[in-house]
Amino acid sequence: MESTMVDECRVDEGRGTDAVLLLVEDNPDDVLLVRRALRKAALAVSMQEVRDGDEAVAYLEGSGGFADRARHPLPALILLDLKLPRRSGLEVLRWIRSRPALATTPVVVLTSSGEDEDIQNAYALGANSYLQKPVAFNGLVELLGVLGLYWFKNNLTAPPAHAPAAARL
Repeated sequence: MESTMVDECRVDEGRGTDAVLLLVEDNPDDVLLVRRALRKAALAVSMQEVRDGDEAVAYLEGSGGFADRARHPLPALILLDLKLPRRSGLEVLRWIRSRPALATTPVVVLTSSGEDEDIQNAYALGANSYLQKPVAFNGLVELLGVLGLYWFKNNLTAPPAHAPAAARL
């Protein structure tokens, strides 16, 4: 059964892309702002969203309503809030980094927290970047534009691994 808490948003406006961004965010207002900012920044990505930590794990492991990878493809980038219901963003990040098939998937923490402890914990668990949500909408548009340029245009990522790199050596 498909979860009603999941939504998909194509923001590529017909330009065609295989890039999928997974937004893990429980605040509907922030989801709407990110969706609008992605459109305004003209990022050629398909956005999938889940609204709590357990849904993020289910989506990423392809279980339950997320088993159809044609409808719920693995993301090229994960935007992860920290303060989530059911399973925190840090717990989700720990889970992601424990899975060989997801270990190289870029995870950008996008949160309102600027607490040193949250920042240190996120990086210790393998976050690729830690960004504080801008207060103004135009700041979010600018942030997502730069994020898209870096992660989707310029950054080279390793393909998903089926076994830890050390085991292949």
